[in-house]
Amino acid sequence: MKKKEDEDINSLINRVFYAWGLQNRLKELDIKEAWPELMGKGVAYRTENLYIQNKILHLKLNSSVMRDELQYGKAVIINRVNQYVGFEIIIDVWFE
Repeated sequence: MKKKEDEDINSLINRVFYAWGLQNRLKELDIKEAWPELMGKGVAYRTENLYIQNKILHLKLNSSVMRDELQYGKAVIINRVNQYVGFEIIIDVWFE
């Protein structure tokens, strides 16, 4: 019985988050948590901040060399992040 109740509660929570427009915000937090796995420890160590706004991933890095290298790998970043969340959450990456 608990499994059915848990599924009902999870379904309700997901519907509320979707209705309030919070689903993407939750996915953004998941991405922040998984960033070292997605991009590696070196990139994660040099990432000072990341957030998503209007389907654009904003990255602030503390290394200009790393920023220049990642500029050429935008498509890889976009693919990894979208694949991780299971839908298209970002369409571009901007570096600050």
